[in-house]
Amino acid sequence: MKKKLVVLLAALAIMSMLLSACAKGETPDTTASGKPFEGVTINVMMEGVPDTEYVQAQLSQFEELTGAKVNIEVLNYALMHEKLVPQLTAAEGSGSYDLIVVDNYWVAEFNRAGWLLALDDRIASSETVQVDQYLPSMMEMVGTYQGKTYMLPFYNYAMALVYRNDLFTDPTIQQEYKEQFGKDIALPTSIPEYLELAKFMTRDTDGNGTVDFYGASMQGLRPDPTAMEFLNYLYSMGGTMYDLEGNVTLTQEVGVAALDAYVEAMKTSAPPGSPSYGFDEAFAIVAQGDAFSYVTYNWMVPVLDDPEKSEVVGKMKVTAVPGGIGLLGGWGWAIPKSSPNPDAAWAFIEWVESFNVAKERALLGGAPTRADVFQDADVLAKYPHYSDVEKIVADSIMFPMQSRAPQIVEVLGRVISETIAGSITSEEAIQQLITEAENLADK
Repeated sequence: MKKKLVVLLAALAIMSMLLSACAKGETPDTTASGKPFEGVTINVMMEGVPDTEYVQAQLSQFEELTGAKVNIEVLNYALMHEKLVPQLTAAEGSGSYDLIVVDNYWVAEFNRAGWLLALDDRIASSETVQVDQYLPSMMEMVGTYQGKTYMLPFYNYAMALVYRNDLFTDPTIQQEYKEQFGKDIALPTSIPEYLELAKFMTRDTDGNGTVDFYGASMQGLRPDPTAMEFLNYLYSMGGTMYDLEGNVTLTQEVGVAALDAYVEAMKTSAPPGSPSYGFDEAFAIVAQGDAFSYVTYNWMVPVLDDPEKSEVVGKMKVTAVPGGIGLLGGWGWAIPKSSPNPDAAWAFIEWVESFNVAKERALLGGAPTRADVFQDADVLAKYPHYSDVEKIVADSIMFPMQSRAPQIVEVLGRVISETIAGSITSEEAIQQLITEAENLADK
């Protein structure tokens, strides 16, 4: 046993040296040092999103550095939780995944169940992990839990308002707006102002009597897409679901006002199919040039600037959700207690979250979580809007940290959809939501 411990400590020392060199932009001498995880396969589950693609594009660097093989299983979000839980409940060392990414929805559930390894000791001895460089909002959401560190933030999906700047600055549209409203067109600073602008931008561009351009692309599919979209309206209008102690803070007055505004936007400014639209459908409307705006993930701008995916390249800008406060979402790297190779998994985290590797992802279009990456001169030269995104991420409100967060999302999706369909009133919907939020709160 002692001999195995000595070998492990030696391997970790070598790995730390290699990663330190990598983080400094140096080329490590792998021939002299050896490759500490030669023959090891690190199995990772990740969601099918752009930031996962950016990690996949970087993998050969880590594999060459360490000798390890990294196998990333990419799944649709809807399948991940169901597949993860049986592996997380497996005996120590016997799970299928060495490393996972954790959505902020799952943080309380996974940690209350004791499924994740605490990382504090590993962080303390690391030469590459710099916890103080992460934005506090990200560490609070997908980093620490009840005083211990169980994750390192991977990427943010703070929501923002993405809009067609070419139309917003078009002199003809500016004049039309002034004639109609008696004031200059301006970016909305409140939800009511956004509704006014979105309705104004919704129009018949062909003159055939049929609306074919929409002020807002929206995703009303239940439960997750519509729940996340609606919370931006709620937060920007001064409402919240829970406080930090887990007490329900949602009120009837603010909840009804936010839901009425959301339903109004859906009915007056969004495509007819929006109540059933998910991420892909809402994105397609914007990418095809058929919508003015989109309350969505801030990292959507680089995607919409990709000519292989979009017809609105160079036309989109991003700003805070009207009202200034949107929904903060994000994912964190974590090592399950059931991980067969926790040391190799930690070596991967050290590498993938080192400054140079995180910066490289940001330059590919990734969504940073570190202040030093947001503020890097090369990153800002390519994506000047990241200075605004850093503030958006810092100011946004995370989804309630509750162990039954997925069930809360289900309730949100149900009452929102039923209100849009007209089967219940917004007053009934919010009362149901308050009651269910109380029932699902961690006691």
